[in-house]
Amino acid sequence: MSDEQQVGIVLVSHSGPVAESVVELARGLAAGGVTAPVAPAGGLPNGGLGTSAELIGRAAASVDRGAGVAVLVDLGSAVLTVKSMLADGDELPENTRLVDAPFVEGAVAAVVTASAGGDLAAVEAAASEAYGYRKT
Repeated sequence: MSDEQQVGIVLVSHSGPVAESVVELARGLAAGGVTAPVAPAGGLPNGGLGTSAELIGRAAASVDRGAGVAVLVDLGSAVLTVKSMLADGDELPENTRLVDAPFVEGAVAAVVTASAGGDLAAVEAAASEAYGYRKT
């Protein structure tokens, strides 16, 4: 399946290096073929800590292939930024969805599912189900 038919994924972190590292991890664990388009949106444009609507918007546009965009976030203010962008209605691609999921595990599940051809609902479900992953 080409990435033209895949759900895009944006990983929003308060830290650029964290977002980039989680993208690298998710891509690596989803390897074995074409991986879904995934982009980091971490930190501020000047490299500082925080969230940037500008970086989130650019990342979402870069992964949008028309099948929807799943946005996963790390902390509370990132949620508020994405919710505000969604409410404005014109800052994110059509069919963009904020996904309630753990950041790392949810990102891996989302990229694996999108890479396998899952639609936006399946990507959201897989990422959200990662809350149930037990480590003990």
